[in-house]
Amino acid sequence: MIDEPEAIPETLRERDQWVCWREEERDGKPTKIPVTPGAGRFASATESETWASFEAALDYSETEHADGVGFVFTDDDPIVGIDLDDCRDPETGDVDDDAQDIIARLDSYTEVSPSGTGYHVLITGTLPDGRNRRGSVELYDTARFFTVTGDHVERTPTRVARRQDALTAIHREYVQEAERDTASESEQRGGAAARSPTTGAADVDVDLEDEDLLEKARNASNGEKFERLWNGNTVGYDSQSEADMALCCLLAFWTGGDRTQMEQLFRQSGLMREKWDEVHYADGSTYGEKTIERAIATTSEFYDPDAGDDDADPHGTPDGVTTGGTPDEADRSRAYLAEKNRLLSKRVDELEATLEQKTERIDTLEAEIERLTDELTARDQETAQSHEEEPGTASETDDDPEPASMLRRFFGGRSE
Repeated sequence: MIDEPEAIPETLRERDQWVCWREEERDGKPTKIPVTPGAGRFASATESETWASFEAALDYSETEHADGVGFVFTDDDPIVGIDLDDCRDPETGDVDDDAQDIIARLDSYTEVSPSGTGYHVLITGTLPDGRNRRGSVELYDTARFFTVTGDHVERTPTRVARRQDALTAIHREYVQEAERDTASESEQRGGAAARSPTTGAADVDVDLEDEDLLEKARNASNGEKFERLWNGNTVGYDSQSEADMALCCLLAFWTGGDRTQMEQLFRQSGLMREKWDEVHYADGSTYGEKTIERAIATTSEFYDPDAGDDDADPHGTPDGVTTGGTPDEADRSRAYLAEKNRLLSKRVDELEATLEQKTERIDTLEAEIERLTDELTARDQETAQSHEEEPGTASETDDDPEPASMLRRFFGGRSE
C-alpha cells in the first residue's frame, strides 16, 4: 500500500500505464505477479488493455486481491527504470558503494523497493543498445513493469529528470561486459596522454623508488594537499571514500598509473583501513582495487621524468596540465565543467517544470472561462425569457454587468 501517493511524480501518475501486483510463490521463491486493476486477472507488460490509470490501480491495491501497484514501460514514453537489487540493508539503511554511485550520478526520483533491499531510479532518456543487465543492476525502458512504492529517498529529486549522459556512462561502466578497452575509454574521457592498452596507465616508465616518489609529491605545488591526505587528514572531504580517491589520483599521477606501486604506497598512508580489502562489488573486486582502477581512469596526465619539470604551473592553461605537471589543474577544470553541466541541466529541468505548471494554469483558466461563458449565456437566456413573459417590467438582472466586464473583473485581480 502506498502511504503518500503524491510522492510519486506526476510524470508517472498522469499516464494510464499502471497495473497492480500480488506476491505468489513460484518454484519456491516469492514472485511479483502483475494483475489487471479491477479485474484481478493476469496483466501483461505488452497488452495495454490490461493496464489502467494510477487512481484505478491505487484503489485496487487497497483490496485483498493485490499487494501494490506497478508502472509499465513502453516504446511510447521516454521513461527508463534502473533497478538496483541487494544493495541496501533494510534494518540499518546502509547502502553499497555501487548503488550510491549510480543514484548520485543519475540524480533523479529514487525510491526504496518493496523488499527494502534495493532501489528503483526513474529517469527520462534513451537506453543504449546492448545488454541491459549485469549482476544486481538492471535497466528497462519497454515491455516491463516496475513495482512502485512511493517510498522516496531523501535528498534525491522528487521528479523524473532527463539524465541521458549519466545513463549512457552507467550502462557502459556497470552493465556492459567487464572486459573493457581501457585505452578507448581513456580517449573518451579526453585524456591527452598515451595509455597502455592493458593497464590504462601512461606509456612512461617513471621507475621512482617509493621514498623518491614521496619526496617529489611533497615538494610539488600541491604538496601540502598530498601531505595531509598521506597523513590521513580528511578535512575538506565529505567522506573518507572521497579522500581515498583524491590520494589515489595523486598516486596515479606520480606512479604513472602503476597499480602495484599505488597499492603498496596507499597501504603505508594514514588513510589505510579495513574497508580497503573488503569485497564491495558484484564482480568480486575489493573496495581498494576499484578505487585504484577509477583513479587511473580519471587521471588524464601522468608524471614524466623526461620533461625536466617536477612541478606544475599554477597559472597554466585552464583546460589541462602540461606533461610533468600535477593533476590539480585538470581536476579543477573537469570539476568546473561537470558542475557547469549539472547546473545547466538543472536549469533546463526547472524551466521544463515551470512550463508544465504554466500549461496546467492555462488549461485551468480556459476551463474557467468556458464555465463562466456557459453560465452567463444561461443567465442571458433566462433574462430574455423573463422579458417575454412580463413586457414592460424591468428585470432584476437589467443592471447585471456585461459578460466581458464580468470576465475582466474575474481575471483582472488574478496573477499567474
